[in-house]
Amino acid sequence: MKIGILKEKNDARVSIVPDTVKKLQALGHLCSVEKGAGALAFHSNEDYEKVGASIENRQTIITQVDLLLSIAPIPADELSSAKSNLTQIALFEPFNQPERINSYAQAQHNVFSLDMIPRITIAQSMDVLSSMASIAGYKAVLLAANYVPSYFPMMSTAAGSIPPAKVLVLGAGVAGLQAIATAKRLGAVVEASDVRAAAKEEVMSLGGKFIEVEGAADDKGAGGYAVEQSADFKKRQQDLVQEKAKKADVIIATAQLRGRPAPILVPQSTVDAMKPGSVIVDLASSTGGNCAVSKDGQTINYNGVTIIGDSNLAALMPADASSLFSRNIFNYLKHLTDKEGNLSFNIEDKITISSLIVANGQVKYKK
Repeated sequence: MKIGILKEKNDARVSIVPDTVKKLQALGHLCSVEKGAGALAFHSNEDYEKVGASIENRQTIITQVDLLLSIAPIPADELSSAKSNLTQIALFEPFNQPERINSYAQAQHNVFSLDMIPRITIAQSMDVLSSMASIAGYKAVLLAANYVPSYFPMMSTAAGSIPPAKVLVLGAGVAGLQAIATAKRLGAVVEASDVRAAAKEEVMSLGGKFIEVEGAADDKGAGGYAVEQSADFKKRQQDLVQEKAKKADVIIATAQLRGRPAPILVPQSTVDAMKPGSVIVDLASSTGGNCAVSKDGQTINYNGVTIIGDSNLAALMPADASSLFSRNIFNYLKHLTDKEGNLSFNIEDKITISSLIVANGQVKYKK
């Protein structure tokens, strides 16, 4: 199978790094890499050539390959010269952008969406979302520490002691747990809130204090995502968050709802009550944000509070993020291919059927 690795247009990461190309070539696949694809992730064209890949221009790759790998989907209008049975693997987010699925179906393509891989034990090594969320949680704390005008750890000096920073983490999924762990390593006092009761033990194991609101709906079948809560629960949660936020130096907001807008956990009234110099990092900004004031892709100052809206913090660590993303794809491809290296469309397999959104021109995804 001939595999194409394309350069991301608005991302410093690359979907496949040279080490993974070497593994793919060993399995009998041929890899073509777009010129400069790995440059911003610190992988040169020569690095790819050393492991057997060919360096080609973008259009040549699109025209010749059987499988296209990327992080962001390739727009359908770029694929007019592609093979009719082309297979694409990327982060398609069909629940957010269902309209583009039809264009791939009309072109008779096969589409596997990495964000639809089920978050189950057997698929952990393929879970791109978790890999990137872990980096985002780590980076969120470092960004907050850079902006907050005080120490994270308690500091004892000749002039007296400085108390540790208070960090509030909203959402204790992969990103939230990594944020808790990172903030604790930096010496902060950390509190965390999550609607899932199962998160309490994980938060406490990392040294955080769990803020518990009674009466949460806990859907164990939600695949690691938060679920929609009742109006009464959300009101009580907001009241408690506002109380904690008034005292917080940093809020890291990570709560996402698949296919729906992110829940507002930090309303404007809460931001109004926060201390000047406080920092909010909103990792859910691309789906509306957990903070009512945040703006996606922007860092703003709101009455003395710095608000960072960024759902793509993993791209700020392109070297390690690309390495993890690449390993996830390799493990996913091993699962999808048979002994001869051909792609499998086994609809009896949970991982395959969950992530296969277009097969031979037929839309398989159902919202």
